[in-house]
Amino acid sequence: MKITANRADGFLARPGDVKAVLLFGPDGGLVRERMNALTKLIAQSLDDPFRVAEFSASVLRDDPGRLGDEAASMSFGGGRRVVRWRDADADGRLETTVANAFEAFFENPIGDSFMIITAGDIGARAKLVGVFEASDHAAAIACYADDARTLEGVIRDTLKTQGLTATPDALAWLSERLGGDREVSRREMEKLAMYKGGPGAKDRTVSEDDARACIGDTSAFEMDDLIYAVGDGDHGAVQRVYGRLMGEGASPITILNAAARHFLRLHETRGRLNDGKSLEQALMALRPPLFFKVKPRFQHQAGTWSEALIVRALDLLNDAELQAKSTDLPAEAITERALMQIAQAGASARRAR
Repeated sequence: MKITANRADGFLARPGDVKAVLLFGPDGGLVRERMNALTKLIAQSLDDPFRVAEFSASVLRDDPGRLGDEAASMSFGGGRRVVRWRDADADGRLETTVANAFEAFFENPIGDSFMIITAGDIGARAKLVGVFEASDHAAAIACYADDARTLEGVIRDTLKTQGLTATPDALAWLSERLGGDREVSRREMEKLAMYKGGPGAKDRTVSEDDARACIGDTSAFEMDDLIYAVGDGDHGAVQRVYGRLMGEGASPITILNAAARHFLRLHETRGRLNDGKSLEQALMALRPPLFFKVKPRFQHQAGTWSEALIVRALDLLNDAELQAKSTDLPAEAITERALMQIAQAGASARRAR
């Protein structure tokens, strides 16, 4: 069965009588978080060797029958067993092999072991996804990067467990800089909680200054510089900052996603302007709210970028991501070309004004 995003958390808390769950998508941190949550729910442990077993999915390439053997194995001492098959998308052929193995297994599922299969960004049309969606014994859950609403919830909930709350400015600042990977976002919040002193801290409010002091050593600032330089049409800045980010090991896909979020917010703002809202009203409606130090630049871009140009920018970013994931061309070069093309459009829009 297919589990949609709005049903995922509820299903993971009560998976019912399914025998296998596929977790896939671009947010590897969210895949791992959900895999561990399911493991703890079923086996009450992550490291009990009698109740939790983990294998590379490549095992099934040479021995497809291993799937049925592991499914039928019983845990020593009782309790339901969890079998985790990782990296089912290590290569295209492996994904097909794993899909075929599970397709055959679902025709006559045996044993009581609960199986969790993980894969990266294989796409909703991959055969493995189709096999899990088509079976009544299985479920497929896509794990995408947090949007603004879910990211705010992750930040609030993680800080709440440490007895902390964030000011609106801190929440806005964090929301604009996190979100590409759920696991990374939570680690940053845990680091921030330690900086504040944890549950016993006297000052339990996280300010923007706290967030900057604790998380300021990441490449978030340069990411902002890059995205706003693209929107400003500043080719020189785009080349300089992009080069620094690549030197620091930043992911081209993460950069494309960050740029897409920026232009989606510009598109949302233009839509409200077309509905008769003032620019200030349109900006105030954004969630998360704009960080005050970038507000003037965002406001300027909202005034210079037409809706048609924004849609063109989003198309270029989407095409670049598809090429980076599906061709042998270097993702770094594909991403840089897309950013420079968009910056050229930004420069033209600025001159037109």
